[in-house]
Amino acid sequence: MIRVLVVDDQELVRAGLRGILRTEFGFDVVGECANGGEAIAAVESLAPDVVLMDVRMPLVDGVQATRELRRREGSPPVLALTTFDDDEVLAGVLRAGAAGFVLKGVPGEDLHRAVRVVAGGGAWLDPAVTGRVLAIYRSAPAPRAGRDPALDSLTGREREVLALIGQGKTNAEIAAELFVSDGTVKTHINHLFTKLQLRDRAAAVVFAFGHDLVTPAQDGPGGRTRRSQ
Repeated sequence: MIRVLVVDDQELVRAGLRGILRTEFGFDVVGECANGGEAIAAVESLAPDVVLMDVRMPLVDGVQATRELRRREGSPPVLALTTFDDDEVLAGVLRAGAAGFVLKGVPGEDLHRAVRVVAGGGAWLDPAVTGRVLAIYRSAPAPRAGRDPALDSLTGREREVLALIGQGKTNAEIAAELFVSDGTVKTHINHLFTKLQLRDRAAAVVFAFGHDLVTPAQDGPGGRTRRSQ
């Protein structure tokens, strides 16, 4: 059972999410909050596996709350919940440390998959807006703006793995493409995460886009950037 904390300022939205994330599908909505400030306290008391966080809320928005949660040791991953036209805000929530984002109104099955992937340590970037969001992320001033010299510390194979992560491929898919074992892929990922000081898979996807290892145009109709496990 995956424990989910739902954070959204609209009661109707929270009710809809409760209806989708039901126990028969393997989810337990352990709490609800109306703003990001409430979420920080709720995480400490309820210990959810995933925080499903709206990005636009009064008092403390999703970006601020995500940034604060990611500063705390052992905090759960955040899956941002947003509308189609929130590109700027989504770029901000990725910078703040969210494990990904999903659009409001997606089919229930997609929300189930997104929450499961993020709970398992993966990233979920909805393909409907990923290209636009990462273009904004890449163009905006940031502490890591420009080419990160740590990229030169990667081996050729580690760079290949990073590019494939950027395309949204799973470990099994990367292993098949490179003709290596899953264990070898995991080793490469651990090494490149350490060298680039990346906290999680979502950060690796963003890094790959930001350093032109993969471009939004590579996202196929099947949404290759949608999931990454």
